[in-house]
Amino acid sequence: MEWEFVPEQVVKGEVAYGLKEFRRDLAQEVRVNLGPVADGEFARAYDILYDLCYWLATGKPFDDFLDGFEDDPVAIRLIKAAHDAMSGNVEMLGAILQRQIMDRVDAGMPLEQALASVDASHRETVAATPGGRMLSS
Repeated sequence: MEWEFVPEQVVKGEVAYGLKEFRRDLAQEVRVNLGPVADGEFARAYDILYDLCYWLATGKPFDDFLDGFEDDPVAIRLIKAAHDAMSGNVEMLGAILQRQIMDRVDAGMPLEQALASVDASHRETVAATPGGRMLSS
C-alpha cells in the first residue's frame, strides 16, 4: 500500500492512522490484486496476508510463519509470493502497534499491561473487520 505519510509519523502520533484503517486499506489492496474471486477465497487470502504482516510486525521469524502452513501448498505459494511486497505494510502495522503501546504507557499503564491491552484490542478489531479471524498467533 502507499500512504501520504510514513510509519514514523504514525509512531510519533503526527498522523492518526489506526488498525481499522490499515485493515480496510489492506482489504482493498488484496481485492485489487486478486481480482474477481469468490468471497471465501478473498477472505482466506486476506487473513493469510494480514497474519503475515502481523507476524512480521511483531518480530517473529518468517520461516516460523511458513511452518504453520506446511500442509497447505497454496497458502505457502501466496505467502512466498507476497512476502517481499508486504515489507511496507509490515512496517506500517508495526508503527500502528507501537503507537498503541506508547499511548497506553504514556497514560500510566505498565509496559506488560500495555502489551496485553494492545493484544486484546487487536483481537477485538480483527474479529470485527474484514476477514475477521487470525489464522496464527
